[in-house]
Amino acid sequence: MVRLISTTQSRSKEWAIYAASIWAFTFAAMSFYWAAGGTLGVDTLGNGIKEMALAREPGFVMILWITAALKFLLGLLALVLLRRWGRSITRWMLCVSSIGVGLGMVLYGGAGLIKVGLMKAGIVSIPSAIGSDAVHWYLMLWEPFWLAGGILFLIAVWQFNRGHNHRLLMR
Repeated sequence: MVRLISTTQSRSKEWAIYAASIWAFTFAAMSFYWAAGGTLGVDTLGNGIKEMALAREPGFVMILWITAALKFLLGLLALVLLRRWGRSITRWMLCVSSIGVGLGMVLYGGAGLIKVGLMKAGIVSIPSAIGSDAVHWYLMLWEPFWLAGGILFLIAVWQFNRGHNHRLLMR
């Protein structure tokens, strides 16, 4: 028996896919902004990164452009999970890459939270390249942001596979 699902029902089941893409595009926009010379939010970064950003060091600016492009591609990867764009890409490639991205971000954000939490608690010394002012921002903004992105990607893959009524990586 075939059951038709309305567009609204279908989209509500894909919320994490849309959220993961918005997360990635937002993160890319921040990097594009900083690469173009913007300084808003630079004070939330560690001392070393902040100095390179304000000095407009060419190597650092190039890294910003590259990371901005990669974050933009992450947004496209999330959208490909909608399958409307990803029909030519095999399901297992989408799953493996999205799971890898999600796990990588969860591990990065989780490890960062632990590391920065230990710094904030005074158990581990704060490197001068980070500075005590940035520890708060890493603990409350940057590391949770990475963690949230990873969780969104993992939920997005789960939603993608749930909509296909078969096992992960089978096709």
